[in-house]
Amino acid sequence: MGDAGRAVRVLHVDDDPDFAELVSTFLERTDDRLEVATEHDARDALASLSDHAVDCVVSDYEMPEMDGLEFLEAVRERWTELPFILFTAKGSEAVASDAISAGVTDYLQKSTSTEQYGLLANRVCNAVERTRAKRERQRNLEAIERAQEGISILNDDGTFLFVNETYADLYGYDREELLGAHWERLYRDEDVAEIRETVLPVLDAEGQWHGQTTGRRADGSTFLEDHTLARTDRGEIVCTVRDVTD
Repeated sequence: MGDAGRAVRVLHVDDDPDFAELVSTFLERTDDRLEVATEHDARDALASLSDHAVDCVVSDYEMPEMDGLEFLEAVRERWTELPFILFTAKGSEAVASDAISAGVTDYLQKSTSTEQYGLLANRVCNAVERTRAKRERQRNLEAIERAQEGISILNDDGTFLFVNETYADLYGYDREELLGAHWERLYRDEDVAEIRETVLPVLDAEGQWHGQTTGRRADGSTFLEDHTLARTDRGEIVCTVRDVTD
């Protein structure tokens, strides 16, 4: 996981106390980041979720009063992004299909093999890692949105994945007009050639570039821009622009 050493809090729900204790023991032995709490009733589990922070729910399917799918649906009403893994001995395609429709994160059948607990631990950690990464990315995008500078994110072929309002305003476009467009749209032909010949090679070699370029607005006018490019570990390009014409 990207958050190496950070605890992963798991709520395991199973109406069989002995099996619940067995799963908790194996999970915590398999990965020392896992901290497992148990509940034997889905309604008690919902109350526990309201009172305690949890990173992932692991639940049985066949339980009295409220089964695993009903529990999943109740969880999704309040915690839409919380990883939820159905860990059950009942493995029909109908159950799996209903679980997917209800928003289950993963589905795993119980087994007497101890290897299954290692697989469950891996599924839990992967699900939590994806959720944490998504939240972190969302926080970053929200911070970018509030920035005073024009900021965009491009994929490795040079098309815009994201632009903040300031970036779109600098070039005189609506944000929707730029998303999916290529960066060449914002520069004159001669400037495109210069960027390809002198800027991108430095970015590829060093992972970043900073300098001045001439941007072209939607109405054809130009402005001098302070321009910073940086390539991320994902291969995307983060572009920061300020108008320094004055």
